[in-house]
Amino acid sequence: IALNLKGLVFESIPVNLVKQGGEQLGEAYRAINPQGLVPVLLHGGHVLTQSMSICEYLDERFEHHPLLPVDPVGRAQVRSLALQIACEIHPLNNLRVQKYLKKQCGDGLDAVDWMSHWMRDGFAAIERQLADQSDKRSLYYADRPGLFECFLVPQVYNAERYGTDMSAFPMIGEIVRQCRKLSDFINAAPENQPDAVTV
Repeated sequence: IALNLKGLVFESIPVNLVKQGGEQLGEAYRAINPQGLVPVLLHGGHVLTQSMSICEYLDERFEHHPLLPVDPVGRAQVRSLALQIACEIHPLNNLRVQKYLKKQCGDGLDAVDWMSHWMRDGFAAIERQLADQSDKRSLYYADRPGLFECFLVPQVYNAERYGTDMSAFPMIGEIVRQCRKLSDFINAAPENQPDAVTV
């Protein structure tokens, strides 16, 4: 999404997270990223990992179409919201956590319910923060999406994939609806990727 928002030309190399136990866990991928996680950005001979670091690098390296506001308070507020998703919500509902929960707890714990709980908890905090800071714009901080939306839209997609009830978060819902109308988000949607699984 960030690459699209920045208007950058790039080559996307799909990494199947499920096939053969997950391509990201294979030797070839771990030679690039020892964490065995996605995404990875290869640029200028450098290997960059972690979504937040990649987004910040892109914003610093390519100044056009900034992902962050100009003013320091606005930058801090946008980073705060993005980090709530990157650090508080996403780590508790990614694929490797789900696999671990199923392995350790068996049928005694519904991993999807557990993950949905933490997503709702995190979204509730974000919704309150949005209400406190809102000036009734359709997107969070500007007239165009930025860093926060880069993290929000995929996390809401993940929540919907697991059947998480999002009705208690109307401001989040409106931001996501606005973003999903834009080609930068449409082109980055999982179902529009070359390796998308059709059911």
